[in-house]
Amino acid sequence: MGRIRVLVVDDHRIFAEALATALAAEPEIEVGAAGSAVAAERALERAAAEGRPYDVALIDADLSAAAGRPGQRPRTAPPAAVLPPPRREAPPGRPQGHVHTHTHTHTHSLAVAAPGSGDGIALLARVLRSHPALRAVVLAGSDDPRRAVRALQAGAVGWVAKESSLARLLAVVRGVLRDETHLSPALLTGVVRELTSARRDRTESERLVGTLTPREEEVLRCMVAGLGRQAVAERLYLSPHTVRTHMQNVLGKLGVHSTLAAVAVARRAGITPSEPLPQSVPSASAPTVASSAGPGAG
Repeated sequence: MGRIRVLVVDDHRIFAEALATALAAEPEIEVGAAGSAVAAERALERAAAEGRPYDVALIDADLSAAAGRPGQRPRTAPPAAVLPPPRREAPPGRPQGHVHTHTHTHTHSLAVAAPGSGDGIALLARVLRSHPALRAVVLAGSDDPRRAVRALQAGAVGWVAKESSLARLLAVVRGVLRDETHLSPALLTGVVRELTSARRDRTESERLVGTLTPREEEVLRCMVAGLGRQAVAERLYLSPHTVRTHMQNVLGKLGVHSTLAAVAVARRAGITPSEPLPQSVPSASAPTVASSAGPGAG
């Protein structure tokens, strides 16, 4: 296996620099650093253009915590600065010196990303669209099954709590390079529970929607499209009073008390919005106001 190149990007500079230094202590790892999501994306693009693409991205899940505040400019760091391994004590009988840091063409790379536009999971999805061969691992302050599901759906192959040991992080980095997916046992249990719950909610929502009459389902689709009572009446050629009755029946059968809640059930059941009515196009033979006005009109 070639060298593993690491790009560390995090809004907490002390954490990022400490992580970069720790990773650089490993003989097969070369580390770079970026201070924002934008810098991380540029570093990934530059590395790919140079024929040395990054293989693994460690992405801070909470990138938007600092970058999302109005008026605050994200901190920047030197783009993809390569950090050499720290000086080590030589074994007895050998001269002291720095570990050899020469790189060659066949390298593996690791990126750790942080603030910028959107949260870390959004950044993860973005970079995977641009660099599909990249392995993305989320770094988080704690295990969060719901966010982990989002990350996995976006293409992440691992989730590591920041309180984890360096040995654990290195095991994850090396594992994902072998096409493994890494979640802690406790988080895996939570992720399975979330996925099971989501499927159960969808099944129950489908059952509830299945109790609606065809006309009530039409009304529900109009509700999903955001139409009010009068607009639904015009769309379905019904009186507002009839639409109100249908809406009340829909809420009752779905077991909810508001239009918003009904829409949520419909979405879980896969109900799509009602299609907008086609715009009427004037016939080519029909005169318009402008064309019907002769020179002496007015």
